[in-house]
Amino acid sequence: MKTTAELAADQAAFWNGPGGKSWIASYERIQKSIAGFSESVLAAAAAKPGEKVLDVGCGTGTTTGKLAAAVGDKGHVLGVDISEPLVDVAREQKLMNATFAVSDAATYPFDPATFDLVFSRFGVMFFADPVVAFKNLQRALKPTGRLVFVCWRTPPENPWGLVPMQAALPHLPPYERPGPEDPGQYAFGDRARVERILKAAGFGVPTFEKLDQMTLMGKDVPEVLDNLGKFGPLARLFKEATPEQVAAAKESIGKVLVPHVTADGVKLAGACWLVSAAQH
Repeated sequence: MKTTAELAADQAAFWNGPGGKSWIASYERIQKSIAGFSESVLAAAAAKPGEKVLDVGCGTGTTTGKLAAAVGDKGHVLGVDISEPLVDVAREQKLMNATFAVSDAATYPFDPATFDLVFSRFGVMFFADPVVAFKNLQRALKPTGRLVFVCWRTPPENPWGLVPMQAALPHLPPYERPGPEDPGQYAFGDRARVERILKAAGFGVPTFEKLDQMTLMGKDVPEVLDNLGKFGPLARLFKEATPEQVAAAKESIGKVLVPHVTADGVKLAGACWLVSAAQH
């Protein structure tokens, strides 16, 4: 079992290397696929003029820009992300009322009691030690502040990720599957675990709202197969497989995707938690 330091190092290496590059290359497609979830979490956060906001795992700054527009000239947003390539893209927006830092939000030296809102869109599931991380975020929040984030629920509730993976795995080399509490996409799927983490970090009782939306995978099956090879868990597995194995996996994925083809593209269900909490 890896230590928290090793897990954190793995995340930094991935997002500053192939993960960051692949995310940027797939940016437009990813934004389309999660657009509904983005709108929901931004609406729930309800950033107000003049507020100070922390955007955790800001990536290329899409949500940071939305939050900056909401808080206006008298407010400010700090976007923090572990990936220098993603933050470089975020800085290109040249937002007048936002700044960016390349750092791990779990250890960043935030000024205490600074922020009205700690916000994250799919950025909190990758902490090596989530209790330590959320304690750091809790210290940065004003006594009257609020925490709002969106995260994926469990794999069985997310066919958009599970269906292609199940179809592909029989054709690919064995791999070490992450544990249910290891950093990763579905690490916050268990509501009880998230509650324990937030309470241990000093937050009050969190509220959970289920967000269930259809997720756009691509305009057609060939595009989805191409996308899966560019970013995500399958893209990483494909790199370790032979061309013949990849071809067989893609053929299998293509078959299971056929029932999900619509006039608006290939769509499968996605499921998230919208989580809110205040100071204890």
